[in-house]
Amino acid sequence: MSELATLARPYASAVFKQAKESKATEKWSESLAFLSAVVRDKDMAILIGNPKVKKDKLTELLVGVCQGIFDKEGTNFLKLLVQNNRLSLLPDISKQFEELKAEAEGYIKVDVLTAFPFAQDDEKKFAATLEKTLSKKVHMNVAIDKSLIGGVLVRAGDRVIDGSIKGQLDSLRKALQ
Repeated sequence: MSELATLARPYASAVFKQAKESKATEKWSESLAFLSAVVRDKDMAILIGNPKVKKDKLTELLVGVCQGIFDKEGTNFLKLLVQNNRLSLLPDISKQFEELKAEAEGYIKVDVLTAFPFAQDDEKKFAATLEKTLSKKVHMNVAIDKSLIGGVLVRAGDRVIDGSIKGQLDSLRKALQ
């Protein structure tokens, strides 16, 4: 997976630079997310991986699917990915684009797993605490995971903060072994 991320990095950087220059980061964000979903589709993945499908036909199909989603620049980017056999990188390109966008806008996307739903005030307080800890504005995506037993598990980029009972029990188990 890290190899795919490495291959995707120059594409994501170039697209982000272009999107920022044209003040279209939100449009590119939506377009890349859509195209990533298209290439992840089981049937589309089979078609993309089929060496008998000619690149021009694949390009024509994808441009048709993305009609109205991409402008001329986006269509050219799509053609470039097809010609270089890099369509499989789209999910990584999209992810890295979102990270670059978040960094430029001064926020970080944070995934929070909690054993029980937050009360509305508690969620706001927790977000404020995370903003102080991470020194950035946070956009939280909260999900419930009963297996945590209690507490929270926070993923912010490559940083993980495990304040769950399950995590504490795992640490205790490892220490006792």
